[in-house]
Amino acid sequence: MNDIHFPYTVAEMHVTGKEAILDTPSTPREGAAPVHRRAGRPPTAVLGQKQITRGALKLINRDGYKGLTMAALARQLNVAPSALYNHVTSKQEVLALVEDHLMGSVDVSGFATLPWADAVKVWARSYRATFAEHVPLIPVIALLPITDAPRTVRMYEAVASGFGDAGWQPETILNVIVAFESFIFGSAYDANAPEDIFDVGALATASPALSAAVAARSGHGSRVDADAAFEAGLDALVTGFAVLLQHA
Repeated sequence: MNDIHFPYTVAEMHVTGKEAILDTPSTPREGAAPVHRRAGRPPTAVLGQKQITRGALKLINRDGYKGLTMAALARQLNVAPSALYNHVTSKQEVLALVEDHLMGSVDVSGFATLPWADAVKVWARSYRATFAEHVPLIPVIALLPITDAPRTVRMYEAVASGFGDAGWQPETILNVIVAFESFIFGSAYDANAPEDIFDVGALATASPALSAAVAARSGHGSRVDADAAFEAGLDALVTGFAVLLQHA
């Protein structure tokens, strides 16, 4: 009988049931190309909350809120849906991450150093600027609970503390904050309005007062006009609430 040559030694072969599993020898055999392991970091970033939040923001800004699905987000992040679900359990949880990210960027530093009226203006301008860049999220985040969102809670805590230090009574603080927020969100929309939003077209003769007001605007419907309208409204709100505070 001819000799039979086995490419593996007995020590390298383990038999389990009906299958024979061959382990690759630790030392390459003669003539075999050496195997090199890739050193350094993995080729793609490890998935985490920051990557998920950024991916969700890109997706919403491109496709709108309805475009945010777990499947679409997984494609945006170039991962399998199962990998995404290892970090977040639902679309609602993704939105909570987005809310926390955006609210954490709102400037509340003035409440620790400035008079109440000036601090409110710094906060309101920063708040509007943040959401003017993410308009599709306004109707979602405006109704999203702040539960377990640490940066969001810190933002509101700084504002509420500033209001309290200025003399506002606890039962009034949230009412005033929400009044400002309603104005801020609306102004963020206006910052993205088309320049011809007040163009009356062929109805100019039927609307002489409106047409004259439109023609008199310095920016003619541009972002300059939106900013001017925001500042006018902000001054009115701050002035009016300051009067209420004096009589509280």
